[in-house]
Amino acid sequence: MTAEVAPLSGSRCQAPRCMSRAGRADAKAGSSSGAMARGSARRARVPGSGVPGSRVGGRGAQGPRLGPEARVPARAEYRLPGAHPRAPGAWLPSGARTRPARLAGVGVAGEGAESPGPTGSCLVPEAGPSSAVAPARGAGPPDARRPLPAAWQHPFLNVFRHFRVDEWKRSAKQGDVAVVTDKTLKGAVYRIRGSVSAANYIQLPKNSTQSLGLTGRYLYVLFRPLPNKHFVIHLDVSTEDNQVIRVSFSNLFKEFKSTATRLQFPFVLEARTPQRDLVGLVPHGARWTFLQLDLQDILLVYLNRRYGHLKSVRLCASLLVRNLYTSDLCFEPAISGAPWAKLPVTPMPREMAFPVPKGESWHDRYVHVRFPSDSLKVPSKPMEKSGSPPEAVLLGPGPHPLPCPVASSKPVRFSVSPVVQTPSPTASSQAPLAPRPFPEVSLSQERSEASNADGPRFHSLEPWARVKASDVHTAAAGTHVLTHESTEVPVAFEDAGSCKRFLPDPILRLKGVIGFGGHSTRQALWTPDGTAVVYPCHAVIVVLLVDTGEQRFFLGHTDKVSALALDGSGSLLASAQARTPSVIRLWDFQTGRCLCVFQSPVHVVCSLSFSDSGALLCGVGKDRHGRTMVVAWGTGQVGLGGEVVVLAKAHTDFDVQAFRVTFFDETRMASCGQGSVRLWRLRGRALRSCPVDLGEHHVLQFTDLAFKQARDGCPEPSAAMLFVCSRSGHILEIDCQCMVVRHARRLLPTQTLGGPHPQKQTFSTGPGIAISSLSLSPAMCAVGSADGYLRLWPLDFSSVLLEAEHEGPVSSVCVSPDGLRVLSATSSGHLGFLDTPSRVYHMLARSHTAPVLALATEQRRGQLATVSQDRTVRIWDLATLQQLYDFTSSEEAPCTVTFHPTRPIFFCGFSSGAVRSFSLEAAEVLVEHTCHQGAITGLTATPDGRLLFSSCSRGSLAQYNCADPQWHVLRVAADMVWPDAPASPSTLAVSRDGRLLAFVGPSRHTVTVMGSASLDELLRVDIGTLDLASGRLDSAMAVCFGPAALGHLLVSTSSNRVMVLDAASGRIIRELPGVHPEPCSSLMLSEDARFLLMAAGRAVKVWDYTTQANPGPQVYIGHSEPVQAVTFSPDQQQVLSAGDAIFLWDILATTESDQRFPGPSPACEAGLGTGQLEDAASRASELPRQQVPKPSQASPPRLGICARPPEGGDGTSDTKNSGAPRTTCPASHKAFTPARASRGPHSAKGTSLPPASSEWLRLKAVVGYSGNGRANMVWRPDTGFFAYTCGRLVVVEDLHSGAQQHWPGHPAEISTLALSHSAQVLASASGRSSTTDHCQIRVWDVSGGLCQHLISHHSTTVLALAFSPDDRLLVTLGDHDGRTLALWGTATYDLVSSTRLPEPVHGVAFNPWDAGELACVGQGTVTFWLLQQRGADISLQVHREQVPETVGAGELTSLCYGAPPLLYCGTSSGQVCVWDTRAGRCFLSWEADDGGIGLLLCSSSRLVSGSSTGRLRLWAVGPVSELRCKGSGASSVFMERELVLDGAVVSASFDGSVDMGVVGTRAGTLWFISWAEGTSTRLISGHRSKVNEVVFGPGESHCATCGEDGSVRVWALASMELVIQFQVLNQSCLCLAWSPRCCGRPEQQRLAAGYGDGSLRIFSVSRTAMELKMHPHPVALTTVTFSTDGQTVLSGDKDGLVAVSHSRTGMTFRVLSDHQGAAISTICVTRKECEDLGVEGTDLWLAASGDQRVSVWASDWLRNRCELVDWLSFPMPATTETQGHLPPSLAAFCPWDGALLMYVGPGFNKEVIIYDLSQKQVVEKIPLPFFAMSLSLSPGTRLLALGFAECMLRLVDCATGTAQDFAGHNNAVHLCRFTPSARLLFTAACNEILVWEVSGR
Repeated sequence: MTAEVAPLSGSRCQAPRCMSRAGRADAKAGSSSGAMARGSARRARVPGSGVPGSRVGGRGAQGPRLGPEARVPARAEYRLPGAHPRAPGAWLPSGARTRPARLAGVGVAGEGAESPGPTGSCLVPEAGPSSAVAPARGAGPPDARRPLPAAWQHPFLNVFRHFRVDEWKRSAKQGDVAVVTDKTLKGAVYRIRGSVSAANYIQLPKNSTQSLGLTGRYLYVLFRPLPNKHFVIHLDVSTEDNQVIRVSFSNLFKEFKSTATRLQFPFVLEARTPQRDLVGLVPHGARWTFLQLDLQDILLVYLNRRYGHLKSVRLCASLLVRNLYTSDLCFEPAISGAPWAKLPVTPMPREMAFPVPKGESWHDRYVHVRFPSDSLKVPSKPMEKSGSPPEAVLLGPGPHPLPCPVASSKPVRFSVSPVVQTPSPTASSQAPLAPRPFPEVSLSQERSEASNADGPRFHSLEPWARVKASDVHTAAAGTHVLTHESTEVPVAFEDAGSCKRFLPDPILRLKGVIGFGGHSTRQALWTPDGTAVVYPCHAVIVVLLVDTGEQRFFLGHTDKVSALALDGSGSLLASAQARTPSVIRLWDFQTGRCLCVFQSPVHVVCSLSFSDSGALLCGVGKDRHGRTMVVAWGTGQVGLGGEVVVLAKAHTDFDVQAFRVTFFDETRMASCGQGSVRLWRLRGRALRSCPVDLGEHHVLQFTDLAFKQARDGCPEPSAAMLFVCSRSGHILEIDCQCMVVRHARRLLPTQTLGGPHPQKQTFSTGPGIAISSLSLSPAMCAVGSADGYLRLWPLDFSSVLLEAEHEGPVSSVCVSPDGLRVLSATSSGHLGFLDTPSRVYHMLARSHTAPVLALATEQRRGQLATVSQDRTVRIWDLATLQQLYDFTSSEEAPCTVTFHPTRPIFFCGFSSGAVRSFSLEAAEVLVEHTCHQGAITGLTATPDGRLLFSSCSRGSLAQYNCADPQWHVLRVAADMVWPDAPASPSTLAVSRDGRLLAFVGPSRHTVTVMGSASLDELLRVDIGTLDLASGRLDSAMAVCFGPAALGHLLVSTSSNRVMVLDAASGRIIRELPGVHPEPCSSLMLSEDARFLLMAAGRAVKVWDYTTQANPGPQVYIGHSEPVQAVTFSPDQQQVLSAGDAIFLWDILATTESDQRFPGPSPACEAGLGTGQLEDAASRASELPRQQVPKPSQASPPRLGICARPPEGGDGTSDTKNSGAPRTTCPASHKAFTPARASRGPHSAKGTSLPPASSEWLRLKAVVGYSGNGRANMVWRPDTGFFAYTCGRLVVVEDLHSGAQQHWPGHPAEISTLALSHSAQVLASASGRSSTTDHCQIRVWDVSGGLCQHLISHHSTTVLALAFSPDDRLLVTLGDHDGRTLALWGTATYDLVSSTRLPEPVHGVAFNPWDAGELACVGQGTVTFWLLQQRGADISLQVHREQVPETVGAGELTSLCYGAPPLLYCGTSSGQVCVWDTRAGRCFLSWEADDGGIGLLLCSSSRLVSGSSTGRLRLWAVGPVSELRCKGSGASSVFMERELVLDGAVVSASFDGSVDMGVVGTRAGTLWFISWAEGTSTRLISGHRSKVNEVVFGPGESHCATCGEDGSVRVWALASMELVIQFQVLNQSCLCLAWSPRCCGRPEQQRLAAGYGDGSLRIFSVSRTAMELKMHPHPVALTTVTFSTDGQTVLSGDKDGLVAVSHSRTGMTFRVLSDHQGAAISTICVTRKECEDLGVEGTDLWLAASGDQRVSVWASDWLRNRCELVDWLSFPMPATTETQGHLPPSLAAFCPWDGALLMYVGPGFNKEVIIYDLSQKQVVEKIPLPFFAMSLSLSPGTRLLALGFAECMLRLVDCATGTAQDFAGHNNAVHLCRFTPSARLLFTAACNEILVWEVSGR
């Protein structure tokens, strides 16, 4: 939104304000109340442009004026000389005496074991930063101060004894710490108690600058929490790169929290008691706990860091602690002593063991907590990603561990979370579930249930337990942070391998935020480059690009952000939150990574200010006594892995409203407040201030300050000037050096010529206009005032330069660094900027000023409506997140809102009981009804828009007729709805088909379901069960309907459950227990019933609704206040949540089988049909990716792509192994898997290949790309040549026109291609066929498309081809079995040299800078070949180099040459290593991916890597050449871009600058890549798996295909471009039919698709939606077809049943079981009057089954008549198989003679049988060379098409008996179909589709 800028000159004249539909509009609300629609920013005025305005001058001038004030001399001079803060020093320990270790037990060190060397008994100083491959701000020496190898710590270390805790010399104690005797352990223990945990503790080591240096993987804590108290355990753990991580465990914590430097785990102890306030406290009788912490896995799983050593430990009150131990061994606490030495477990050392009386069990007396679980499949090393923020939880595809340890008194197989709990007695009765694997508690032997009178009762956890855990995510644009909350989830302890994984993690990603401010509206900053604005939106920090409107987010705060600061370079961002005590976060502004989190001594920070370098941060606020405190922190070491240091603190009795660090001296600051302007100085460790003598201005209330900047940007401190402003309109100009007020000016309101009253009303009192903020540039001063104006003045304040009026008081202004834009914020929640060159005001953000109560979405226009406590109703554009309208009412508050489903109208309910409809076109009130007496609590409409329902706080329910323009009230029923129900979008619910209405009422304990039209009560469900926790009856809170096909009604209750009811019977179908500690006020189920959305406190929870074994929800935080409403966007691709602000989340979804390649598949776009459960439609024209993701942040695929079932199956999907870890096999390892070897088309007698001049068929188009090849695509941008392979064909395609050329000839599938550097020659290689002994290599002339040479040498598949730089040589590489390297001379293509390699080689490449050098990569070696030519002979000189161990395990899988002399190699483990080819050494490596690198391409300074995970990454490698001489440098390589495709990358071709290219994936897709635009556009795409059917539309403009991948795709027949895609999840589409022309109008064309689960779906082609889903079969369908009138659908299944169903209603009215026992292979229908056959009917149809039987029927479905005409049985020998498959039985009516029937199938002879129905006999047999796999008859000509398993297609002319055979497919031709016009023939083999043009005959 922009506001016009008007000039100011001459006399004062108020210009009329602009009005617009999207801005300001009047809403007439009748006599009762009025509503006003307000506009955007008001007009801005510019002096000198000809429009009357205000004038600046003396007393008689009109407009705002600055009155001259007396200069106030300074009474004292105060100099601020520079000072440099002292850097903190490091403590270096001295040596210590050592003594030998004493051994006891079985390999156990005795007490007092110490180091045999100097490092054993000293405290190691904390290590500094070290170099790493990932980019960093700075790097130190590789081994700087790292703890030495600690063999002295093995096998375990007694920490208390080693560091002599009892002496308190090397440890510290604080508060109430004493040694007491424990009766249970019969020994001395330390008791730590006190009301404040932070004031009572034991700390090791004594000083924070020291380090324990303990390297043991496991830390054992032997402790007992004190009853009814809290305790805290803090561990400071150092990573290998010397980053210190604080790991904390406490029962004080309510949720898991994670940052880059902190992990906070809740240790929940539950005693089943109705007293809720005791939850979290230690129950009475708490037992001694053996806490075993795996420090290595904690850092690896939660922060993706390598564990270095344990730095320090702090044990805080209240607990008893016996000792601490560290070890690399995993001890079993219940097993101790030598008798257990032979067990496959490590017994507990006697020293660590708890005493167990004879005859008792260890688990009855003690508790064992092991965290994390041993069952977690944790990777062996961190998955480092360049540029990846530490907050990103990079767990890979494995199971996600629960975030807190569980203590259990029973040995169980898998642990649960630190939750110490007493499980419910009914825990074992829960239904078996299959969640993700969970952490393990114990490996002890199973035993029966037992109890202990001394402690809480623990019930047996076998075989089930109840887990308190759920995933909480903060999903930003580039990161997501995994945190956790408590929620009960059943856990299965057996068959963990079959556990089904939950949805993609995360399933939501924050896309946009609507809102501004929260704590205040004064925090808004420009970035140093002036391209973006940084501002808070409650608990979220938003970075908004002003030119594009894109947002990125900083998430992590749990309360409203109260202050922001950005350093001068734009690298550090500081933010503080308002909750007491205040927490401050420091962020890496460029990456979004949280560098550190620390607690401020100031309780509420109101202001932050960075020094220009970012080394100093100052904060101001109030302490707990209400005194103003100023704190200075040193932040210079944060980016280097250091910590924030408090440099100084100071208290002051003066008020501070604004505080700034000077830009010219980091030790000087200034502040202003009530009656005070003070200058500050940091010197040493002290902050001192000096007041400026303000003279008569000492009573002013100052609001803001700014330092004057010199035009050259480098002012001298002596010339520094400070400007301060006040609420009385004063602006003081202060000389900081002389402490003198140089000038004082005042902003006064405009006076009229004849009166004393101001012409303009202000927003505050007093004679001056209150100034709230000012900002300076070298040329002007921007002033924001309470009268709503932003004014720009020159620095001498002689005249107003620009003026912009806002709708509320301006609270903050900020001039951009270039001085051309002025940012302004208002207290009414508006944020925008004034562009001074164009004099245009741009609105950036608007927001509600109070919490949002409800929201609603509109589908057609993509709009969102919200109502808020600020008494406004606002309409937003979902695409741009910009406000379109806002309606306000001063007399009453809006409560709820909903859109009309079809009209541009929305309805709103108010607190007065009124319900009004508003027109979005006219922006006015249409109709008002006041039939309610209380505030409106619910408002909803039926999906067809015919009925509207409303409820009020007094219990009445009203029904309206929306079909009537006046939408009259039809019925009002009293005492129907629960009177005290809060206003919520889930108060009323209408079913998806509009037939049912549900609500809570008439009491809170009942849910009523009514007929929506009649309001007849159909069902009343009493959910008032007793809640044992609260002692009260359960009550319903919200209701929601599922899809109509499910018939589910969801009810959330006050006992934190969600009950799923049958909407017809009220039966409880399932229950989601413990969804949240607080009741759920809003819930929504997606249209496909996959996702259940809940508003849960301040979080949004997403459940996998389709999984019966609920593994727990994913929880997303970001809101600082309770979420009031959640909903899905109209297209179901996004989620909206509203509370303090409005959040828009993208839904990220994938399928179980596709999770290895998290890239996008064909994008789902079409709407979902009624009753659709698992279906989604998509348009292929949609680009799958519009933006390049942030580096190392994979972007999951979009919603609606289904899992791919195994080929050859019946369509069912096996999900047992869906949660298995993703394979790390590189793309090259399985780059080429040739198809099953088939006999060639010429291997049998009787084949007839036609001459080229008289072929009946000509190949027109190929649909598909061979994704199992390698480097089988080439593209040359300068010539436009583009070629790829599909089976045995080389396809050359014009990317502009889509025209194709096809180069046949290969006898087997083509494995790879290579294009010469001159682009004149193309080489292609194929695998070995059954008819040849060697693989074939063909050399093609590109210009003519002819094969010039045919060569062969390799006996196995050719893996790679490459031309030398001068095109004189061609190198060919055999696969892993052949291991042959061959060189060919391109002059004659004679073999020049050949050698057999000692090990498998994965890639070969010529040196582009030296034609005499090539390189190969394989198993751990790089082989360099030097070509030496002597005359005509060429010899090879070999030099092999081993891969360094630092590169890691794995094979080298890919290579490419870079700038000389560099060679880049990729490994199977995701590493990229760089070699110096001259020196023969590897000098650099980095982890480029977490999957194998199968492809590398390089220009001089850019490298492209493609991996088996589908990630395509662009790296900047320019500085690598310099590192070859200088050594390793971590910051030399960084990732510029990343794209995630739909499968492993197998081929790629880019232009010379690597800006654009074409990439092929294993999924069979070719993508066009543009790095500049960050897009990937699908060029070629076919079915991923077998194509099962091809059908054609009546007009022959489109065709449709279906496949095993579950998709139904509609193609434009002329161009073969994908138009529509319908996708069904987790099923195969096995058959397909297109409705005939006579079934209705062309726009009513429909598709019938049969699936592996026995379902049949009807899709509307015109509406791209599913119309109907029926289930006529219990098993997989095999064939489907329409009747000739299109009203009936005939379907057959694999059990031999034929079902006849209505295509409109879905009702199955006849089932034929005559073929039962054999699968129905085909059903064919033709229109024929059947009187000549002796029966009545309009349709003649047949069914053929796999037992060689064909039945012929005559039917008239309108009369429900069906009569058998004939029954045919064909004999078959005992064994009749072709290529391992039983040939199908196929039959079809002859189009040119309706009395004839043609049959092919297994039999004694290979033939086509022609049967005459009239004569009842076989009239002709046509011999065939093979058994037919497919059959099709041409409707126009007497042609018969047959496909064979021998990869051959035969065309038979039935008139002449002649035949022609055609080759081209690589697999069995299992499908062939003529188009209705007989001009085209489609054939399919596996997933290849060939389109043939039939010549005119």
